[in-house]
Amino acid sequence: MGTTHRPTVRGRHFMVASGHSLASLAGVRLLEAGGNAVDAGAAMGLAINVVQVESCNLGGVAPILVYRHGAGDVWQISGLGQYPRGATIDWYEARHGGRIPPGIPATVTPAALGAWVTALDRFGTKRFAEVAAPAMELASGGFPMHERLAPSSAKLAAQEDAPVATRAVYAPGGTAIPVGAPLVQADLGRTFEALAAAEDAAGPDRHQGLQAVLETFYGGPLARQMAAFNRAQCGVLTEADVAGHRTRVEPAPSTTYRGHRVFACGPWCQGPVVLQALNILEGFDLAALRAGGAEHLHVIAQALNAAFADRHAYYGDPEFVRVPLAGLLSKAYATAWRTRLGASAFGAMPAPGDAWAFDRGSGPDLKVGPPEVVAAPQRTDTTYLCVVDGDGNAMSATPSDGAAGVQHWVVPGLGFPVSDRGDQGWLDPKHPAAVAPGKRPRLTPNPGFVRWADGRVMPYGTPGGDVQTQAMTQVLVNLVDFGMSPQAAIEAPRIWSLSFPGSWDPHPYEPGVLVAESRVDAATREALSERGHTVRATDAWTPSAGAVCVARADLDARSYEGGADPRRLSYAIGW
Repeated sequence: MGTTHRPTVRGRHFMVASGHSLASLAGVRLLEAGGNAVDAGAAMGLAINVVQVESCNLGGVAPILVYRHGAGDVWQISGLGQYPRGATIDWYEARHGGRIPPGIPATVTPAALGAWVTALDRFGTKRFAEVAAPAMELASGGFPMHERLAPSSAKLAAQEDAPVATRAVYAPGGTAIPVGAPLVQADLGRTFEALAAAEDAAGPDRHQGLQAVLETFYGGPLARQMAAFNRAQCGVLTEADVAGHRTRVEPAPSTTYRGHRVFACGPWCQGPVVLQALNILEGFDLAALRAGGAEHLHVIAQALNAAFADRHAYYGDPEFVRVPLAGLLSKAYATAWRTRLGASAFGAMPAPGDAWAFDRGSGPDLKVGPPEVVAAPQRTDTTYLCVVDGDGNAMSATPSDGAAGVQHWVVPGLGFPVSDRGDQGWLDPKHPAAVAPGKRPRLTPNPGFVRWADGRVMPYGTPGGDVQTQAMTQVLVNLVDFGMSPQAAIEAPRIWSLSFPGSWDPHPYEPGVLVAESRVDAATREALSERGHTVRATDAWTPSAGAVCVARADLDARSYEGGADPRRLSYAIGW
């Protein structure tokens, strides 16, 4: 691919990229103040919780990968809440007619703040007040309303029965905020100030200060306000639920793809889909195919559909269900899957593979039956950020759970809602991602990281719900197999499958459907149809295709590259 709409951004000292330019600049500010990648990443995360409230918030989710260049290890930080003790399948059946509606009924414990502070405590160097300073400024002083958020403001202005505190922030006085006008979030700014004050009161020790931030958020008056407001709206969140929230820090799973080591978060999210798809694709000579041609896109779609069949059958919170992750990620298992891929599309979602046969020991029989065909809108919230610092350390994070929608209940006085990620659970008790008290729903947000065979490092990721892993896989193939630049790899036309149960209740499923940006030429779309895909063309540059960001660094050459997706507001900055 030759000319791109945007250039690949280049630098010699660091690279940041995120879903909003102001969040990217927050990372630059911390790097220029001597912070490392995690300091910068946490600053970007807190800032993006302010400026992209249509897509994420401080009480939402924020799964993270951290790479330590000196140690060479990659850690996953869960950044995902748990269901309250009162959120049972029976409760959803009795109270909500066997559905998990968005908003208050889908509440899980707030996780983003815990993830940012845990990352900072374990792997950063700065104090919370330093890292939160850009976010405080953006919340209290305001920032210009942007094109992605303005429609939410307009909807809130038009809906008089919208949650009162939410409408008061994002459509004050019942009036939509136009693009370019300032959006001030005074309560959110005061929340940041209260957390910084708790750190300061704890004294000069950095660790003790950060623990004070966590204790104030999860065990103090903020937790009481969250729980009381949730229960007032007929939710079941309690102070004990908030206090019991845990942020897990664990080694990240990985696989190799043509000699490069690719990392993801575990099966409590959909991250392993990328690893499984790459294992399957490794057996095909993709470089010999025409990039963007029917054969290339068909193989991509088949590999992804295979991985999604396994996601449906196996993925769930590993603290509650046994997940054969070693088997799912084994090369031999990928070989077995490749024997099932042919010249024709699967059509309906294929049966899952027998991952237990490739795992250590044996596991339970598969209990999840064929999914029902359900038509429902696909959701596309979430955002992304990544950074590589001058020492080669990196952070990759995928924050989510918007605050500015008509279904979002901002807590009065705090300026943010509590995560409603619980609607990604299942009410089938046999499903590995079934709802249970204290359990994490299986999450769509899933940051990625690559350690290239030549030593380069590259955090990457995207928003986009169930499209995330599909866009990430395609961008990696574009980089590795077709040798594209980061920006060209991002801008290349994309496809994505709907031929598996979607993550949000009621779990939409459209057998055989393959969506293609209209920049995939008509002849290629016709050839895909002839292979058995039900091809649905969409806009040429649709935000529904994701918004991938990439930051790649060659430390030996002091060469940094960044790419940001023009499909949304993404922005890369290097120095």
